[in-house]
Amino acid sequence: MSTRLIASFLLVFCAVAVWQVFAIPESTIQSEVGPILAPSILVALLSLLGVFYLLTAMSNKAPDCTHQEEDRPLKGGSTRVFYMLGGGLAFILLAKLIGFLIPAALCGLGVSMAFDAKFNVKTLLMVFAIAGAFWTLFSAILGVDLGPLFKLPF
Repeated sequence: MSTRLIASFLLVFCAVAVWQVFAIPESTIQSEVGPILAPSILVALLSLLGVFYLLTAMSNKAPDCTHQEEDRPLKGGSTRVFYMLGGGLAFILLAKLIGFLIPAALCGLGVSMAFDAKFNVKTLLMVFAIAGAFWTLFSAILGVDLGPLFKLPF
């Protein structure tokens, strides 16, 4: 896949993110900082980087462009993308059904497998610990509603 195509996909993703930022409802509590401030700053920065990446890809100066004809990308690119998208999709589909911990751990597992982590007990413990730490920080300490850590079926 060419870097121009990847940069274009990134910009389409940024356009969807801009649409989602504007879909965030206004807060009922009056404050100087609304709920869309942090996401809009993040999306603006990602969009700016996406435009910069597209410009460098069009001028063949992108750091991931191969300049030697004998250079080849690493094998298993499709598998890496599958792991990354599968982890994200698992989080999106399962978070409301079974809580935060297991879907976040599956998402982390997909990301780690996309970066060539081995599927073993150590990796599982790490992704569960990271997911638990994020839930503890944001939901338990800061009061951001991430839902329950896990939902019991009864």
